[in-house]
Amino acid sequence: MDGIIGTSKLTQVALIVRDIEKTKTRLAEFLGVPVPPHFGGGDYAVTQTQYMGAPAPDASCMMAFFTVGDGVQIELIQPNGVASVWQDFLNQKGEGLHHIAFNVKGMDSIILSCEGFGMKLVQKGNYGSGDGCYSYLEGGNGLPFILELLESF
Repeated sequence: MDGIIGTSKLTQVALIVRDIEKTKTRLAEFLGVPVPPHFGGGDYAVTQTQYMGAPAPDASCMMAFFTVGDGVQIELIQPNGVASVWQDFLNQKGEGLHHIAFNVKGMDSIILSCEGFGMKLVQKGNYGSGDGCYSYLEGGNGLPFILELLESF
């Protein structure tokens, strides 16, 4: 096993943005790639989003993805104005690097390991058509970032 989460292979780097259309167009120009589509965070019936331990049916965002390098994604996230880990970041810090993500197996046990390492679970839910889940954990013990764990079913 590699470290606390069982892997060191980075999957994704995500940025919080105010205007996804403007940012994705500019980033596509910078990278020399086509402008990707963007889409919403999904229906609460599927996502079952929980923020700070409570149901968050209205928390959502718009997302766009670029694949770069060896399959690493750059994710752009525009929050919808409702309390969430995304909106809190935008309100407190403005646009910028939000999280780094890793694909994992055994989400629940890895969350417990991360909490034992001093991290705090702040948001979780499902993605896609419910074929996977995500968890955001705030860094701790000198880790100044948000970690996203992704697990496909």
